[in-house]
Amino acid sequence: MAINPQALTIRSKKISVLIRSARQSSGKSVEECARAMGIPTSHYQAYENGGGTPSLPELEMLSYYLNTPIDYFWGGSAYADGVQEAKAFEAERLLKIRQRIIGVLIRQARLETGLFLEQVAERTGVATDRLKEYESGEIPVPFPELEAIAHVLNHSVKDFQDQHGPVGAWTIQQTAMQGFLQMPSDLQSFVSKPVNWPYLEVARRLSEMSAEKLRAVAEGLLEITL
Repeated sequence: MAINPQALTIRSKKISVLIRSARQSSGKSVEECARAMGIPTSHYQAYENGGGTPSLPELEMLSYYLNTPIDYFWGGSAYADGVQEAKAFEAERLLKIRQRIIGVLIRQARLETGLFLEQVAERTGVATDRLKEYESGEIPVPFPELEAIAHVLNHSVKDFQDQHGPVGAWTIQQTAMQGFLQMPSDLQSFVSKPVNWPYLEVARRLSEMSAEKLRAVAEGLLEITL
């Protein structure tokens, strides 16, 4: 089933509103956000005004700079508390690397589904030549189009998120912190005490064991106690 082009336009407009809201909530200027993302101010202004759409790596950079959970841009509403200073890394270089990685992931997902470029183009409304440029990493993929491509390839847009770079590490920390804050207060107190960390390490190692190994450990403990 082909994706309605109007849906992409609506999604682009929604993202522009979310970007502007996130920036205003952080107290940052248009120029500061553009500089942090490694893009011209005019490009960033277009993103806020609906005249253009950022790629996923650009949204990752913006969320990182504004200390805003990346999930916010695809439907979330929670903000992390506080505003952090700009991170020290080469924004332009990181964007290009992420652009190429996403291209590789798109191609890999397409090959796994057994679809030709022409089939993906027909279902997404994105031109075949443009899809080729996306897969080669020559140009960034606008976020709404990445969502459409991911949908056609039976993937979530989260599958294309940064996992190992500085933004990915920050995202993991944010997720871990949100999980910690959702714990009951007694568990938070337990986890926060260094004296209890060895027990947490044991729990971590047990969680990584297979069912057979866990059974063997349980049987060993049973023998000791008998």
